[in-house]
Amino acid sequence: MEIRRAFVYTVSQLTQEIKDLLGEHFIDIWVEGEVSNVRIPRSGHIYFTLKDRWSQMRALIFKQQARDLPFTPEDGLHIICRGRMSLYEPRGEYQLVLDYMEPKGVGALQIAFEQLKSRLEAEGLFDEERKRSLPIVPQRIGIVTSPSGAAIRDMLQIVHRRFPNVEILIYPVRVQGAESPLEIAQAIRDLNALGDTTEVIIVGRGGGSLEDLWAFNDERVARAIYESRIPIISAVGHETDFTIADFVADMRAPTPSAAAELVVREKAQLLRSIGSLDLRMMSCMRQHVEFLRGRADRARKGLIDPRKRAEGFFKHLDELSHRLTSGGHRIVMGAQNRANSLREKLLYRNPRERAGEYGSMVSRLARDLSGAIQRRIWQTENQVKQLVSNLDNLSPLAILKRGYSITRKYPSDEIVKDAGAVTKGERVKVKFHRGEILCEVEESGLP
Repeated sequence: MEIRRAFVYTVSQLTQEIKDLLGEHFIDIWVEGEVSNVRIPRSGHIYFTLKDRWSQMRALIFKQQARDLPFTPEDGLHIICRGRMSLYEPRGEYQLVLDYMEPKGVGALQIAFEQLKSRLEAEGLFDEERKRSLPIVPQRIGIVTSPSGAAIRDMLQIVHRRFPNVEILIYPVRVQGAESPLEIAQAIRDLNALGDTTEVIIVGRGGGSLEDLWAFNDERVARAIYESRIPIISAVGHETDFTIADFVADMRAPTPSAAAELVVREKAQLLRSIGSLDLRMMSCMRQHVEFLRGRADRARKGLIDPRKRAEGFFKHLDELSHRLTSGGHRIVMGAQNRANSLREKLLYRNPRERAGEYGSMVSRLARDLSGAIQRRIWQTENQVKQLVSNLDNLSPLAILKRGYSITRKYPSDEIVKDAGAVTKGERVKVKFHRGEILCEVEESGLP
């Protein structure tokens, strides 16, 4: 039986017709689902899988459309998106090409806020250790805000009332709209470029919706605040409004008016504080002077008249002289008595006995004296040997014997302890155990 064949498609032809059918019937559709398997290559396009409980499909949003998204798609995020169906011919896979997406249940701006906040916090832009204190009495204040808003009028009024001598430098910018983040960031950089003439900067605006305040949630503004050398106060919206600028700034003020009060102390109150400190300082000085005067009086009473001290020395000298005279007299009398007794013994005893007795006495005295002298010599020799040993151990010459050397600058003879202390071309003198040499430095600072 002969089989009659219908038209036979090639794979490419069939794929193309399916692609055309999808493009004709699913041009502008809304789809809801959960994001997973997000992938963002260098091209900037965002690829992911959109799924629900029973099915899934591939989806993508091109770089141009992704650039307008206030947030970045993440795994697990439930979204509502708009786009068209297409088919990727090389793999025969259908996919959803998106033009727009938004989170379901939570606003896109809120998600973008949380994403940027987490990323900048991880980079250390919110660290409290890097934040600086405000000047006590600033001479010039920079204000970055809209020149036509109520915020600037409130701040100027408060500053003028509290301290009219302060100089205000207003840098006008737009505080909402697509171009406002760039203007605010540039204003902060320009004020820093002026040098140290501006001591503190207030960046802010009045209240509004999340969309109105969004310029202060921009990453460019956050990094400009972080890079500022001048302390910055963030004063955006009302007390319940929080922006990324608040977390990065050195100080957050709940409102622009509060920022003006924080940065400028009331002049009258400051003068009262200075007066109080002046009184305390004078009181402390008087107390210290009285304390020193009392010490001087006590010291003066404790001093003795030099003449009285001399009289005391003279009396003591007379007493010592008397004691010396009396002691000498007693010594002379005792020697005289011993001589008389010896003379009597010599007169009434046999000369031979006396000679033998005297000989024994002399021999005994000679032995005792010789032994004492020998012991004293030994003690002295031991002491000298110990001192010589100690000197030898401490002598730098003993260290040189072990192969070390001493380097001095020439001709100043300053000892060199660090290789970085000499420069190339400088002359040094090196002393060894035997002799010394003169050298010229070829390299300096070597480890």
